[in-house]
Amino acid sequence: MSEEKLVRGIGRWDLIAIVINTVIGAGIFGLPSKVAKEVGSYSLIAFFICSIIIAFVVLCFAEVSSRFRDTGGAYIYTKEAYGSFIGFEVGWLFWITRFTAFAANCNVLISYLGYFYEPLAQGALRVFLIGLVVFGLTFINIVGVKESVRTTNILTAAKLIPLFLFVVVGIFYIQPANFNFGASPTMDAFASAILVLIYAFVGFESAVIPAGEMKDPKKNAPFALMTAIGIIVAFYILIQVVSIGTLPELANSERPLADAAQNFVGTYGATFIVIGALVSILGNLNVGLLATTRLMFAMAEQKDIPQFLAKLHTKFKTPYISIILTSIGIFIFTVQSSFIKALTISTITRIIVYGMTCIALPIFRFRKDSPEAGFKAPLGIIASILSIVLLGWLLRSISYSDLWQILIAIAIGAVIYLAYNFYRRNSENSKTLK
Repeated sequence: MSEEKLVRGIGRWDLIAIVINTVIGAGIFGLPSKVAKEVGSYSLIAFFICSIIIAFVVLCFAEVSSRFRDTGGAYIYTKEAYGSFIGFEVGWLFWITRFTAFAANCNVLISYLGYFYEPLAQGALRVFLIGLVVFGLTFINIVGVKESVRTTNILTAAKLIPLFLFVVVGIFYIQPANFNFGASPTMDAFASAILVLIYAFVGFESAVIPAGEMKDPKKNAPFALMTAIGIIVAFYILIQVVSIGTLPELANSERPLADAAQNFVGTYGATFIVIGALVSILGNLNVGLLATTRLMFAMAEQKDIPQFLAKLHTKFKTPYISIILTSIGIFIFTVQSSFIKALTISTITRIIVYGMTCIALPIFRFRKDSPEAGFKAPLGIIASILSIVLLGWLLRSISYSDLWQILIAIAIGAVIYLAYNFYRRNSENSKTLK
């Protein structure tokens, strides 16, 4: 099995860096203004509620992930819990999630580069820069997981410094008059705001995909998930407080953190934040590519897609065919898509993946032949039920056009699954007859 040949080069603190990098990407640099436009100062409450939802989901992931050592994340969990077909569909949607998330964040990266020189975000220069980012990260991921992790660790430190300084400096410039808790928003407006905001919190689930390359994943994965999410929640709420308190026109800002920084420390502060955003998104893209390609590797390992996609490089021990093919697809989709288009698809498919994993927690607890858990979530069953209820509430705000896109994606996944299984069975039968 290729799984046994993967290099276990991801340690506990490396994994925390991966979680932080997958979660803190483009979202926090753009969404504070969008959620403020929806619900005003009540966006602080929206951030808090979103944190609670994510905390419940992370608890479920922490326990479920502690039962597995293999690469694949939610795809492996759901395949074990529900069987091959549903597992494949979740893996397929999960792959779409990671694929579209990369495209969304890469488009934001190019947009932020336009802050320095507008033509960089347009036409041929935009296509060139997308190619440079995608295939530069492709090279890093092919060379080896240790190189990818080393890059991630450096980018994690680099992205947290500007966010930390934004909070520490900005808190002294907060104007209490900017906070307005007048008429309460409607529940529908609140649900829409949280659905958009949840994009800023997601990504942690991708950190557990490369379990086959982790040191002691059953212990390290739960620890890293809980520790990193605690750090991220604290950062996010403080960032929103500073954004509201220092930028009266927050709701209309395209680059809210940069505009807020310009208000309290001038142009140099704004430039510093923009550079921080670029580093942040680049780090997110690096681990995003790692997760997306390892998911394809896992599905090939499980014989749900052609097995040549699980082939490892003889020198670097990385799934180079999966990395190259995924990178080409990502490049084409990124060039053709926009941030909002890719974000919507990514968020909806991710909620479905979350829900299926949360349901798996009680299934594993009550099934006698389940893999042993390295971590038992406190109030795990309650966390599972609350997660499912809250995720279902969020799905209520999805438009019919978006719902049709997801149903089409599920149908395409079913066709791929059935067609490849039919081909594989016929191939195996032919070999048996010979």
